[in-house]
Amino acid sequence: MRTLPVILFLLLLLPACTSDAPRELLVRPYPFPAHNPPTEAGVALGRRLFYDAGLSANGKVSCASCHQQARAFSDGEALSRQGLTGNPLVRHTPGLSHVAWQSSLFWDGGVRNLESLPFAPLSHPDEMGANLEEVISYLQADTAYRKYFAAAFGSDTVTSARLGQALAQFCREIYTEESPYDRSLRGEGSLSAKALKGEKLVSRHCSPCHSGPRFSDDGYHNNGLEPFPLSPGPEQALLGRYRISYDSADLGKFKTPTLRNLAFTAPYMHDGRFASLSEVMDHYRFGLQESPTLDSAFRRKPGKPGISLSDEETVAVLVFLACLNDSSLLLDPGLASPTE
Repeated sequence: MRTLPVILFLLLLLPACTSDAPRELLVRPYPFPAHNPPTEAGVALGRRLFYDAGLSANGKVSCASCHQQARAFSDGEALSRQGLTGNPLVRHTPGLSHVAWQSSLFWDGGVRNLESLPFAPLSHPDEMGANLEEVISYLQADTAYRKYFAAAFGSDTVTSARLGQALAQFCREIYTEESPYDRSLRGEGSLSAKALKGEKLVSRHCSPCHSGPRFSDDGYHNNGLEPFPLSPGPEQALLGRYRISYDSADLGKFKTPTLRNLAFTAPYMHDGRFASLSEVMDHYRFGLQESPTLDSAFRRKPGKPGISLSDEETVAVLVFLACLNDSSLLLDPGLASPTE
């Protein structure tokens, strides 16, 4: 994970200087902070910023370079080389689907909210490599951007806080409700017998981590990827949540991703080591590494840790996971690059 300058966090704590001009709030199913409610103008500004490569140091890298709509806002690489230097990043780029419901971001939870999130990739030398003051000057000098900021926040003054708020509003819009699973819950269709069997198996074996309507507990778990002792590597990449908490109980624990839209977000895990869901299932069945912080859900007595699934049951799980995919996310024009 990246280390952010303290000044960025201080800037985010400063209230934006806004007028009392009324702004129509959007009715949405996702949670959002009281200080940053979603508005049509705010989302539109965030969308423009998300796709703007002008925010980067070389004018060639945008948020969308690594978070591509066609891949459910991931990038299809194990360790992305889409950034400023072309150097591989130390962790896999996660999809942004349903981030509104997450209480912390990044694989180790190094950022606590979406409003703070953009400043990590903006400033990281291997990602967008930008200087925040230069980004603010770039936006303030643009007549169109000043109009967008005025519509979203009541005045055309560009601040770092408003930049983060607008991007957060757009990212919260990245959610899905039209998967076969969602439609079945609304009585608009039914799942196959095999998918229903897979759903029961996921509930039985995977719910300790992948729970709730978004199939994530928003927590951190060691899922047996590495034996101990861990080798930290660049930016302590293998240490997981420990990098933030410094609690030895968090060694090797990474944030639980959602099971939604997995068909579009390969490869998998924090380092993208598995190219397919079949490889992921093989890991959980046969490949877990023993360690002191391995999640208790994987322990079997007697025997090696893992999840006990037959070949037939594994197929059923994969069939159910396919029912959590929503291709409408990839085609939603409201999430695409603005054309105007």
